[in-house]
Amino acid sequence: MLFLQWQMLQKYTWPYSDLLIKMGVISMWKQMKEDIAAIFERDPAARSTLEVVLTYAGLHAIWGYRISHKLWKSGWFTLARMVSQFTRFLTGIEIHPGARIGKQLFIDHGAGVVIGETCEIGDYVTIYQGVTLGGTGKEKGKRHPTVGNNVIIATGAKVLGSFKIGDNSKIGAGSVVLQEVPPNATVVGIPGKIVIQDGVRVGCDLDHVNLPDPVADMIRQMQRDIDRLRNELETLREDRKENERSIV
Repeated sequence: MLFLQWQMLQKYTWPYSDLLIKMGVISMWKQMKEDIAAIFERDPAARSTLEVVLTYAGLHAIWGYRISHKLWKSGWFTLARMVSQFTRFLTGIEIHPGARIGKQLFIDHGAGVVIGETCEIGDYVTIYQGVTLGGTGKEKGKRHPTVGNNVIIATGAKVLGSFKIGDNSKIGAGSVVLQEVPPNATVVGIPGKIVIQDGVRVGCDLDHVNLPDPVADMIRQMQRDIDRLRNELETLREDRKENERSIV
């Protein structure tokens, strides 16, 4: 269906293609196609283009951002914020018009997502509901995270501060990330703990459930240490009783 729409667009706009390119219409249409394609690639619940266009709040938020971002770059700061806030009212997703976002960002469900002014997001990033890409203070300049390519940020994660999330990384659900994450890594916990992964992203891996849990690993190690100390204490008690018997 998208291919037929593209063919019709070329047929009826070809005589005016140079003008449309200057106005950014063809580029905008291409971006919209890529945004829709990203949803079909990463969301098994997507059934038709019409359903996606009409019902996906994440898609509406991205399109609203693209309008507000153009206004922001043109110096219409107040109008850009007004468009941004109206989009937030409609979708529950707040993307500051000053943020820089790459191609094929997918915001799944999206309620409560916040993306700050100086945030930079790479290509093919997936963000789930409740995610915050925020700052940690009132400082001016760059104060929000830079997210690399092919990154997955799972439900409720908070990434706070000006640092880099490396390519092909995963941020686990509910994590609070306060420091830089290397490429091909997984972060889980509060504060976020890094688990290095050697392989690069292959295909479209959206598993953000089966992640390592360093907190649980630490608790299990403490339990093993407690059991060992108990055994040693019991051994000392038995030795003491034997010594007391031998003295008597």
